[in-house]
Amino acid sequence: MLQLIKKILTTGVVTEKYKAPKDDELEQLGIQIKRHIDKSFSGSIAIRAVDAGSCNGCELEIHALNNPFYDIERFGIHFVASPRHADVLLVTGPVSRHMQTALLRTYEATPNPKWVIAVGDCAACGGEFGISYASCGAVTNVIPVDMTIVGCPPTPLALLKGLLGLINK
Repeated sequence: MLQLIKKILTTGVVTEKYKAPKDDELEQLGIQIKRHIDKSFSGSIAIRAVDAGSCNGCELEIHALNNPFYDIERFGIHFVASPRHADVLLVTGPVSRHMQTALLRTYEATPNPKWVIAVGDCAACGGEFGISYASCGAVTNVIPVDMTIVGCPPTPLALLKGLLGLINK
């Protein structure tokens, strides 16, 4: 035990100092989104993410929106646990047959007016899975979609651009 304490004391801190990166495109995009949200949605917009059978690549990028770099909460965008509180449904993945009913119930539980965004190539066209005994394919085959954000997976910046495009409609 004493050897371990001695090693800790003699080694010191070995990590580098963190310098927060500055992304001007993200800031400008965020300011535009915040302006539209303040004007049209009384200051905030609620998003419910729905995984309809994806590989989780899109979910990782969606979760990145909440990390300290992107921090979309500062722009008035927040994620909610219940579809009853949501304005927007972010649906990822090809809709598996087992998730079809759950997606329909989530869509029906979301109050009107609501938007649906299909996130990723699989949600847009069914991806490599297509329509089969286990997959309904694209999200549009199950519920109406207002916006599609393509990419495998789309970057957090692409997700924000897609959301701004939908708000501008």
